[in-house]
Amino acid sequence: MLDLVIPARPHAIGTLEVGRVLPFMRRRMVGPFIFLDHIGPIDLPAGIPRSADVRPHPHIGLATITYLFAGEITHRDSLGYAQVIRPEEVNWMHAGRAISHSERFDGMRQAGGPLHGLQAWVALPEREEDSDPGFDHYGAADLPVLQEQGIRGRLIAGQGFGLKSGVRSRSPLFYLHLTLEENASIALPDYPERAVYVVAGAIAHEGQRYERGQMLVFSPGSDTSVSALAPSSLMALGGEPLGERHIWWNFVSSRKARIEQAKADWQAGRIALPTADDREFIPLPDEPSVPPPEPLS
Repeated sequence: MLDLVIPARPHAIGTLEVGRVLPFMRRRMVGPFIFLDHIGPIDLPAGIPRSADVRPHPHIGLATITYLFAGEITHRDSLGYAQVIRPEEVNWMHAGRAISHSERFDGMRQAGGPLHGLQAWVALPEREEDSDPGFDHYGAADLPVLQEQGIRGRLIAGQGFGLKSGVRSRSPLFYLHLTLEENASIALPDYPERAVYVVAGAIAHEGQRYERGQMLVFSPGSDTSVSALAPSSLMALGGEPLGERHIWWNFVSSRKARIEQAKADWQAGRIALPTADDREFIPLPDEPSVPPPEPLS
């Protein structure tokens, strides 16, 4: 049984348009997942302008997950990390008490090319919200693979289907990229909150058809079986709920006062900028916006 179907809504990020899935007016989170953007698929022309880059911006109280199907993005952060991410790899940035980063198209700028991927945020447990920031990169070979008849899955984070990802997450969750051949069926791992997002293709659940750009959010304890009506790419996600979280721009916290402090810190320059990047940055917005208007992650 479905609790809700969430459509990806068009949203501008600089010169790019993404499909924003979470947060949604009627559903802020699924497990600890509080933000999800679908980027592309799009073919970027040669000579990608710097205006397409995501300039340095801050985060608190969350972890960001960048996962690509095509293209590449260069990450730089205030801890000194500089990392190119390519398809089926994972950039996992733990913001904790505060971090800033940029996302740029340096590797694609001259020639252009296809860009397709997802940006997700995972809220942190209260005990981790003010922990030390960190960054980890995982290659495709580091992520466990599910292989069954007509099904291939890559477990990005958490546990499910008898697999455990080496990606360090801070609460019980699962995040899985699935590719299904036509007529293949699968049910999601057993967690209190679960959802599946159709990246490409079409699936059926309880006799209804769902296509690209739709997220199916399942009721607790309900049947989560889906069948591919065509070759399909899906993202499955969920986990244990963390409780209420406040979100303003790039800041997530269980405490409104903590978000106010983060706003003041960014405006006053108390959050460091990426050390190996240009000194430009995205200023604090004049008005609150939910979901965040600017950064990809």
